[in-house]
Amino acid sequence: MASDVDTAPLVGRAELVQTVRTALLGDAAHGQTAAVFLTGESGVGKTRLLGEIGDRLREQGAVVLTGSCLDIGDASPLHPLLQALRRFDAEMSTSHVRTSSAVRGLLQMFADETAGPDGAGALLERVSRGLHLIAEGRPLVLILDDLQWVDRSTRQLLLYLLAGLGDLQLSVLAAVRAESLQGAHPLRRVLTELRRLRTVRVLDLAPLGRADTEKLAAAVVGRTLSADAAEQVWQRSGGNPFVIEELARDLRDGRDGLSETLREIFLDRVDALPQHAHAVVHAVATGVEPVQHWLLAQVLRLPEDELIDAARAAVAHRLLVGADDGYRLRHRLVAEVLAHELLPAERSGLHRRYAEALTAVPGELHQARLAHHWRLAGEPARALPSAVAAAQEAERLHGYAEAHRHWSAALQLAADPGPLAVDRVELLENAAEAAHHCGEHARALALLEEVAALRGGEPSCALHIRRARYLAAAGRSALAEEEYQRALEAADCSPRDRAAAAARLAELLLHLGRYADAGQRAREALALAANVEGSATEVVLASSALGFSDAYLEDPDAGLAVMRDALDTAERAGQPEDVACAYLHLAELLTGPLNILEEGVVVARRGAERVAELGLGRTWGTRLLAIAINGLFRVGQWAEAEKVVATALRHRPSGADAVELLLARCRLSVGYGDIEAADRDLDAVATLLAGGGARHVIPLLTLRSGLAMWEGRHDVARLAVQRGLTESRSDDVTILSALVWHGLRAEAEAHASRTVAVDPTAVRRLRDVADRVARKSAGAARPVRSVVEAFLALCAAEVSRLDRSDPELWAASVTEWDRRHHPYPAAYSRMRQAEALLARRSRVATAGKLLREAYRVAQGLGAVPLTSEIRELAGRARVSLEERETTSGTRSAPAEASDDELAALTAREREVLVLVAEGLTNKEIGQRLFISERTIGVHVSHIFDKLQVRTRVQASAIQLRNVRG
Repeated sequence: MASDVDTAPLVGRAELVQTVRTALLGDAAHGQTAAVFLTGESGVGKTRLLGEIGDRLREQGAVVLTGSCLDIGDASPLHPLLQALRRFDAEMSTSHVRTSSAVRGLLQMFADETAGPDGAGALLERVSRGLHLIAEGRPLVLILDDLQWVDRSTRQLLLYLLAGLGDLQLSVLAAVRAESLQGAHPLRRVLTELRRLRTVRVLDLAPLGRADTEKLAAAVVGRTLSADAAEQVWQRSGGNPFVIEELARDLRDGRDGLSETLREIFLDRVDALPQHAHAVVHAVATGVEPVQHWLLAQVLRLPEDELIDAARAAVAHRLLVGADDGYRLRHRLVAEVLAHELLPAERSGLHRRYAEALTAVPGELHQARLAHHWRLAGEPARALPSAVAAAQEAERLHGYAEAHRHWSAALQLAADPGPLAVDRVELLENAAEAAHHCGEHARALALLEEVAALRGGEPSCALHIRRARYLAAAGRSALAEEEYQRALEAADCSPRDRAAAAARLAELLLHLGRYADAGQRAREALALAANVEGSATEVVLASSALGFSDAYLEDPDAGLAVMRDALDTAERAGQPEDVACAYLHLAELLTGPLNILEEGVVVARRGAERVAELGLGRTWGTRLLAIAINGLFRVGQWAEAEKVVATALRHRPSGADAVELLLARCRLSVGYGDIEAADRDLDAVATLLAGGGARHVIPLLTLRSGLAMWEGRHDVARLAVQRGLTESRSDDVTILSALVWHGLRAEAEAHASRTVAVDPTAVRRLRDVADRVARKSAGAARPVRSVVEAFLALCAAEVSRLDRSDPELWAASVTEWDRRHHPYPAAYSRMRQAEALLARRSRVATAGKLLREAYRVAQGLGAVPLTSEIRELAGRARVSLEERETTSGTRSAPAEASDDELAALTAREREVLVLVAEGLTNKEIGQRLFISERTIGVHVSHIFDKLQVRTRVQASAIQLRNVRG
């Protein structure tokens, strides 16, 4: 079964191709025979593989004869061999006169063959001699497709040839459609006999896995698929390459529904089943997988022996998969096809029988299935209680995405509740809360507005609090703060609601970087919570905010102790959001203001694992992973940070959660010089940040400025910084000092490039802000002051570039960043120090040493723009970036490389090199590693530089040499 998408690549079969080639030629000594039989369902790619392997074998010098068996009962004897010989003769060039003569002689022998006393044995012997003449001492490979339709004579020929032909090295490669080998099919006995031979292998060709399915579909469509589209192709195709290509073509061409090609193929396969097997497939397609055997028996009401025979037939025809937990369709497309084959009454009848069977089983958790089957049986009143029970059960197990789905179903069913009394407001509130927990923030807000409309009148204090929570999660911080204020001012605000509003407002202010305000609100919340029983949530939120505030502004040790106590309290109380919040702020404090990076990354990753267990992976888990990414970026572990980005992206976050992750990924992209990816992320963040505070806006504009500088757009960088300076409602002097450095750097770059005039007013304003930051940080805790001082050292050094760059100021910056173990700003400062020394034409040797050290760090990180600037500076100054010779006269770096040629590569670069050696393109590598094609190009460029090669072939050779070694 071949698709007409001829350009689709062969995906996920490289290892199998190599195995077959080795079995047919590599393992079979001269004069011996070998055979490989590929079995698999229709469309799994057998024909494509035969063609691919045949081409490879021809390249190795083998004589390859290719034929196909016919699906007709009266096919002529030895048809596939005759077809193969005719094809071979037609393709033969005039230079192979001797071989062509042997082929035509064998064909003529077939034409002249008459029945005689010698019988079939003599014919087979003559065929053997003819093949020997054609081979001329070369390996001979006979490739046969659709062997399930093989005629008797060809079966006998295979057995005869594989028994041994003396000095003829013969290999047979054949494909067999697995679902056709049913009952007493004659080929089953032949394969059984052949399996006994040592050089015969029968390999089952499995469907593609998830990653290869997405790769093949993307190749057909011509672009990377969205997560939803990739999931749909995977679920519908079951990994069958033919089905994948058909679905991908429909996706590419904008066609909805199922193509007639696929529909007819699957209907033919179902129609070929025995009667009871046909009923089994229909029942499983109607059910909720996996369908247990006992349940199928209740629905179909067949005798046990007949049911087992029917199920066995459906499995044998590759339509069902049987496992310990029940039966599943091999392809979900079968359900789509069969949905149109049953009458409405037949479908509803099956659903009713499922529902009745599940209802009769006491003590089993089948509520979700019951709701599904009663609804499709046309009984909404019986489905509604089950949908509610299923939602409550999902929430108990922290399955908030599933709970949201069940609550939404309950809302639809409540439109026609029958005799049941339904509180729609309660259903809406539950659905909204589940949507909030699973990251569907816009949906949560929409449901809450419906609640407010049904209730009428002035919103209650509780409604204000809930709306504020949802707004904050959606990234609309300013509106959230207003809602909390309304809640605190509401006349109906109870002590518990007041404590909750104050605690959550404190947490929001902390998130906005307003640490003093957050501390004040946290103390109010704790005082209010002291008079309210069962206020663990309020205590955790307020304690986390207070601990962070104290650690930032006053006493780091005391603040950390409060935050660790808050985490312990949250774990004891067991509320998922409380645990997540405590982990989040503890990790933020460690990786940010306190600069305890390694511990902060560990806490963030451990917290992400914990909240994922609690069902909050998409929301809080994403934020925690973003914190880990930022920490890894600062300590120079960029390759590891990329892996964490890929993990976090699988959550498909939205709202404020997406903002945190996109900003973290953008830092990496700016560092790598991946301008397109960084620009895309910044635009997405700007869109999501409607009503966002300084906590996000200032980093956004700082990154925008840094990106513009690498592009040489220093005026754009200046404007971004000026916009950021208007965000004054933040106590976070760390992010403000980083913004000021970018502003002064933009002016210095403008001065150096002479493309944009320096703005004296902007410089004066930036220096004033830097002074204000210095004064403000004096009241902060020592670790906070330490980080700010490092940024201020950069600011002072950048100002010196406007006149005559001062190497001593840059040396001070190097010392500051080295002390804090931040390799990237330290490398940048070394480059600038060397630049200043070279400009003064003093201490050239020291400048060279600084440039080499900066170059080593920048290359190790993969920081392309910084690496390029170092190269340009070294080129102008005629400074070598190679390692200097030691006193013994040997070069240290090449000596190390001789021990391990790959030692200079980072972990990520090694991953990329492995895939380059596999022959993958940059686009394919990017899809495999979940990073952009441009970033892969950056990595490949670094690999070439470090390995001192110019081509992918040379790099691959080094990789393979080291693997073998």
